[in-house]
Amino acid sequence: MNETNNPISEINIEIFSPQKRLKLRHIEKKNENEMEVDTDQDEIYKSRRLMIPGQSIAKEGEYLKGHGTFHFDGNLIASVCGNIERVNKLVSVRAFKSRYNGEIGDIIVGRITEIQGKRWKVDVNARQDYFLMLSAINLPGGIQRRRTSSDELQMRNLFVENDLVYAEVQQIMGDGSVAIHTRNLKYGKLQNGCFLKVPSNLMKRSKMHFHSLDECGVDVILGLNGYIWIADTEQQRKQQAFIQKHERENFDQPLVLPEDHKEITKESRERIARIKNSISLLAEGFMVIHPKSIMQVYKQSIKMALSAKDLLHPEYIRQITTYLSTLPLENDSNLDMHEYPEEQ
Repeated sequence: MNETNNPISEINIEIFSPQKRLKLRHIEKKNENEMEVDTDQDEIYKSRRLMIPGQSIAKEGEYLKGHGTFHFDGNLIASVCGNIERVNKLVSVRAFKSRYNGEIGDIIVGRITEIQGKRWKVDVNARQDYFLMLSAINLPGGIQRRRTSSDELQMRNLFVENDLVYAEVQQIMGDGSVAIHTRNLKYGKLQNGCFLKVPSNLMKRSKMHFHSLDECGVDVILGLNGYIWIADTEQQRKQQAFIQKHERENFDQPLVLPEDHKEITKESRERIARIKNSISLLAEGFMVIHPKSIMQVYKQSIKMALSAKDLLHPEYIRQITTYLSTLPLENDSNLDMHEYPEEQ
């Protein structure tokens, strides 16, 4: 019999057991050209290439349409400028400048906007306000019990409008609403510091988001939602020690910080202002914000003998961002290995 007319010759037979106890499985050959096309497309999405509005991503029907894409003339087209992301057959384009979209476990900084029944509404730079339930916070003194109506009446003693909170995303509901919590002792109310807002896409996801920059004596909380908190390390330690003592001894009374625990020296204020403007410079240059990049700008500004306010001058922004672009890129694993304490 001629082999060219025999269909069995086009089938590969693989034996999955040396003892031949398993049945033979027939695997059809794939066209080599098709395999090369799939490999090329996988490489495209692995590289997270940059897309611009109107650019074709793939043929219609090859992939599912996700956020930032639309179908036109038989093609899947990008509607925003950003990086392409792929989850199995779902393709989306994540815009460079967009609202924060929370995920469970994200560390964020938020601002209280409203007090409702047994919960606070919190602005976190997202499409809608997140909510912090009364049952999702630590009661004064660390008491573990069910919340009662008297606790609801005392909600304003805990958080009021415009208070800043350090929290973690706890749950995402089916209707899109998001719940956060401050049950851990490292979370809670933020006082006596500087608040800064940057695009959330510039924030680097890492193991820790509370960093103590020992070289300049400044604490920084880098919220994944683009809200950043900056404070003096020494003042925060004194303040935290006083709060812990108050919760142990007088937790049933309102907390009032003494004036000597609020004092921040002029030198500390200058260091905080320099760190704040260093972060603003990175945001102006659209560069990733993490402790090493902040300290690189901080040290370079001192080396150039610049004052804190001069960091935001357009010419100095151009010079420093050009300098940072010449530095060797750090591995992601190295950026996460900071010896900064997570707890205050």
